[in-house]
Amino acid sequence: MDFDAVRTFVAAADAGQFQEAAAELAVTQQAVSKRIAALERALEVRLFTRTPRGVELSIDGQAFLPHARELLRAADRAVASVRAGRRPLRVDIISSRGAASGLMRGFHRAHPEIDLDVVMLLGIETAVDAIRSGEIDASFRAVAAPGRPLPQDVESVRVLDEPLELLTGPAHALASARSLTLARLAGHRIWMPGIVPGSEWAAYYDDLVAEFGLTIEATGPNFGSDALLDTVADTPALATFMGARTRLVWPAGHGLRRIPVTDPMPVYPHSILWHRDNGHPALAVLRAHLAAAGRGHDAAGTWTPGWASRSSRR
Repeated sequence: MDFDAVRTFVAAADAGQFQEAAAELAVTQQAVSKRIAALERALEVRLFTRTPRGVELSIDGQAFLPHARELLRAADRAVASVRAGRRPLRVDIISSRGAASGLMRGFHRAHPEIDLDVVMLLGIETAVDAIRSGEIDASFRAVAAPGRPLPQDVESVRVLDEPLELLTGPAHALASARSLTLARLAGHRIWMPGIVPGSEWAAYYDDLVAEFGLTIEATGPNFGSDALLDTVADTPALATFMGARTRLVWPAGHGLRRIPVTDPMPVYPHSILWHRDNGHPALAVLRAHLAAAGRGHDAAGTWTPGWASRSSRR
């Protein structure tokens, strides 16, 4: 249904004259007449009858008027729901405990007036598809692994290099160390059942293993971080990598140790991705916030895969 015609019908019904409706709508009287005639043809009824003073609603017009008003109210609500700044900024953070979640909490504290809708998507392909379709406004990812360039309409900027730490139980051979070099980790079993084959974090750890001769095992089902902590606490032979900004809570009896890794320090490169044509005003505020809070990348003494060092594109 032509909403301009419906709006014209309501204006004419309220004014009682096509000429006044035309003035209100800033169109010609002829345009009003054509819109009303088209609407009558579509509905197959007469909506107005002519009078010496103008027009009056027919019986069918009287029946249609309240529904026409509701149609216009619904149309106005629909437009308002997607008008810039009227809907929440929708951002993918991958997981509720990771660094991206912390970045968004910081943004929310700095800008409580901005409505946020936080989602958690799994793979980068899913996130990129959601960005391109408009399902989400932004996503935090590591980009761009070999063979997986971003589409030309998706932009990215690196916003955080997160150091990795070694997480061990109290009986592990390395538990007493204050810090550990990557070379000292060679020969120790690092268990990470959350690595999903083909994911961006799998590409990151594949390069880490290849460059430093580490042993990372992704065997067994992934029952989540709580189950991972239970196992590491009870098994002296296993350790795991954990991002320094990953928020974890474990029972005091676990006695887990978070040990910095150095020489070089492996850092996980978080970038924010968005569609180049996305005009949501809060997205610009988020990007400015992250840029102001960010620190230098590829700092001396740190390591990331070469593909991550070349990943930013604007």
